[in-house]
Amino acid sequence: MSQTPPADLPVRETVLLAAFEGWNDAGSAATQALEHLHEVWAAEQVDELDPEEYHDFQVNRPVVGPGADGRREITWPTTAVAVATAPVSGRRVVLVHGIEPSMRWRRYCTELLDIAAGLGVDTVVTVGALLADVPHTRPIPVNATSEDPDVRGMFGLEPNTYEGPTGIVGVLQHEAAARGMRAMSLWAAVPHYVAHPPSPKATLAILHRLESLLGEPVPLGELPDDSAAWQHGVDELAAEDAEIGEYVHQLEEAKDTADLPEASGEAIAQEFERYLRRRDKGTGG
Repeated sequence: MSQTPPADLPVRETVLLAAFEGWNDAGSAATQALEHLHEVWAAEQVDELDPEEYHDFQVNRPVVGPGADGRREITWPTTAVAVATAPVSGRRVVLVHGIEPSMRWRRYCTELLDIAAGLGVDTVVTVGALLADVPHTRPIPVNATSEDPDVRGMFGLEPNTYEGPTGIVGVLQHEAAARGMRAMSLWAAVPHYVAHPPSPKATLAILHRLESLLGEPVPLGELPDDSAAWQHGVDELAAEDAEIGEYVHQLEEAKDTADLPEASGEAIAQEFERYLRRRDKGTGG
């Protein structure tokens, strides 16, 4: 793990946060984090992409229902761009919330990043969630990565070493970096045995990580209570099913072993230095 202390993004910079429903959004954790920010920061929609260009409507079907005026209307699967002002720092934040497109990903990213450039975006942060072998009883890991070594050094991020099929989150981050924007990605690990949304504990973990990155406190509302209720519900599920309970116990042991201070090389070196100091002083304590 990187030892560089994390830094906040400069307040003068406009930051774009993007999350997409679908493959990149286990438990709906990422999109719900952006929906939460949209609500608590009173974001205003400023643009949207034409869904006709990017979506297969047999895969992501439009939805019919009553509109605000009571008349029936059709809502199409699109990507919305909203702008908010963080109330404490005054930072301008662009929120992008959409469904992973079915086609024309390069054109999609070009159009989205053109909009971002027009809004003065300096930094693009893509937010995702994936299913992983992690226990629900421990803090949800949120991994922050970047392809750019300068960005990694500045913010204490990990290199992006993933190889394999990617989603629109990975493509957008790559294209943003190619334009010279600061680009990074946050991924929350959602326990795969409770994959169905919502996943409030993972959403809460993402928001905490964004708080740290932006240097801006986020009003959490009922999310902490929802997270505790979610964990209690999964605890009951594990207690009722011996196989799931045993599996969770194995995940807990693996996680706790990996997190033990003595498991890291740095901790071993520090302990050895303490031993040498005690020996030199002639003490046994």
